[in-house]
Amino acid sequence: MSVLSIPGRPVCRYNALRTAGKSVCFVGTEVGKFGSLSGFVRYLEAFALLFYQFTLPLHKAYKQKRNIYQAMKHSIGRILAAGAVAAGLAVLTGCTGEQFHVTGSIANAKDSVLYFEHNGLDGFSTVDSVKLDEKGNFSFAGDKMDNPEFYRLRIAGQIINIGIDSTETVEVKASYPQMATDYTVKGSYENEKIKELALKQIGLQARCQTILAERPELADSIINVMLTDYKRDVSRNYIFKEPMRAYSYFALFQYIAVGNQARLIFDPAKDANDNKVFGAVATSWDTYYPGTERTQNLHNITIKGMKDERIVKAQNRPVELEAKELGVIDLPLRDNHGIERHLTDLKGRVVLLDFHVFAAKGSTEYIMKMRDLYNKYHDRGLEIYMVSLDNNAHFWKEQVASLPWINVYDDTGISQAYTAPAQAFPIIYLIDRGNNIVKNPSQIRNLDEEIAKLL
Repeated sequence: MSVLSIPGRPVCRYNALRTAGKSVCFVGTEVGKFGSLSGFVRYLEAFALLFYQFTLPLHKAYKQKRNIYQAMKHSIGRILAAGAVAAGLAVLTGCTGEQFHVTGSIANAKDSVLYFEHNGLDGFSTVDSVKLDEKGNFSFAGDKMDNPEFYRLRIAGQIINIGIDSTETVEVKASYPQMATDYTVKGSYENEKIKELALKQIGLQARCQTILAERPELADSIINVMLTDYKRDVSRNYIFKEPMRAYSYFALFQYIAVGNQARLIFDPAKDANDNKVFGAVATSWDTYYPGTERTQNLHNITIKGMKDERIVKAQNRPVELEAKELGVIDLPLRDNHGIERHLTDLKGRVVLLDFHVFAAKGSTEYIMKMRDLYNKYHDRGLEIYMVSLDNNAHFWKEQVASLPWINVYDDTGISQAYTAPAQAFPIIYLIDRGNNIVKNPSQIRNLDEEIAKLL
């Protein structure tokens, strides 16, 4: 208990309160008279001191709490702002996902439609397309998948294969109408390898065509040797080196056209060694891409190859005899009236097989020359089978409406078996009455004379 002495009054006791380490007194209920002005002033001073001592700690506490509140308010604001940004990014990511990009340019392809197509297990489907301007620039994008996927750039029958295994950007530059061979690719190790394999395949196809034309009686055995050498090269230098790669998967499904049908280069149904190559890729993909559809597909093919090996071996001989007899790669394509035409149906006639782009410069003059040849030799047994590689089917139909020979349109890429080995237009093959290719583009010097000899 503390006391406060006030002049002019008896000593009074007051209730004491300890605040902030000091004893202070509250004035009691009985005040009375102060006796003098100076006593009253001293009384006020004492009261003011007591009030200050009591309120100072409260003020400090309030100020401290206010600072804490301001700091918390600022921190919460920053947290909310960061959360809003993160939420926005999450929404955007959820909408678009991780994407890959395929960009570049195709020269000499003004007004052509460039298709970007997915090569799925069920066939091809169009992802996007663009009508090219004079510069030929294009840009496509797609969602990243759990395993490497395969796409292609296509104008009419000209195709560039693309493999995608991440969110990469692949840059392609090409020149039409030979873009299947005349192209460069940057930004992707996988696609550099795919290009190497594609060019190897085209080279093999060209050599097979030459053998079929020049040595038809030995074509089957020679082609089998060529295929064995090709498979040895590709399996050792590509597939077995990196079986987990997209290009290794791509290599498994390469084919050549022999006779009137496509023939897988690696065929596990016919060759046990090929089945081992498939098995190597299947095992690797099972490690890197477990549970995906393509991995399961590889397993299914490998297992089926093991089961069917003996059955398919028994079927090899008649297939080879048929290819030897026909000698041409059939082109089942629809004409301008919607009727499917076959090269093999023209056996007994001399056929001028011509791959043409009606939108190309000089087309009108070229067609006039073809008309002269047709008028001159048609009655003697000449038929022209002209395949359009134009990208606009409606335009093509208008151009061929009055032409007397067979006109078909290739929007499937099947003509590549013939066009890929050629270096420039015109691309012409001569087929004899036995349905055998006897002259390829590089062998024709005087077309009129060559036709006359065959007739």
